[in-house]
Amino acid sequence: MEIYLVRHTTPKIDKGICYGQFNLDVTDSFDTEVALIKKQLPVKEAQLYSSPLLRCYKLACQLGNPISLQSQLKELNFGTWENIPWNTIPSAEIDPWMANFVTEKPPQGESYLDLNERVLNFFTKLTETPTESPIIIVSHAGPLRAFLANILGIPLKDSFDIKLDYGQVIQLCYTNNKFTVIDGLEIPVTS
Repeated sequence: MEIYLVRHTTPKIDKGICYGQFNLDVTDSFDTEVALIKKQLPVKEAQLYSSPLLRCYKLACQLGNPISLQSQLKELNFGTWENIPWNTIPSAEIDPWMANFVTEKPPQGESYLDLNERVLNFFTKLTETPTESPIIIVSHAGPLRAFLANILGIPLKDSFDIKLDYGQVIQLCYTNNKFTVIDGLEIPVTS
């Protein structure tokens, strides 16, 4: 199977604001970013999966139809921290999370391990029904990093070493029960 992972375009939000599942719109550079993304995707029909959050859905609408919205592809849920400045989060809350973001949860949110589990469940189901059509998946940095860390053998705690820009496209191949990165990703060296 030919799979394209696409990170959403630039979101419309001020720097320094915590957001995950907060439903943001996109910036004025959207059309330009979409044109660059389209150049990296297959011309033929593709199956399209997207996070239902607006910044992904808007991009998915530009890439084809029908779109299968998948809540498993949403960004990390930061709970009560959503849409507030990082520097206003009480240290009693953020310090334990910063020390171990893989297993710690923000208040009323989810851990990175929770995100990882739902993302891996999505990809497991996806591979249960192989297809000849290319697959395009529009999501966020968190889910994409977690998935890539798993297929590259990188510990989740080091997954932020995987650089993902807005609008980045990563081509994968799934054969013989294994994902392989074909193009679009500089694979980090871990120690």
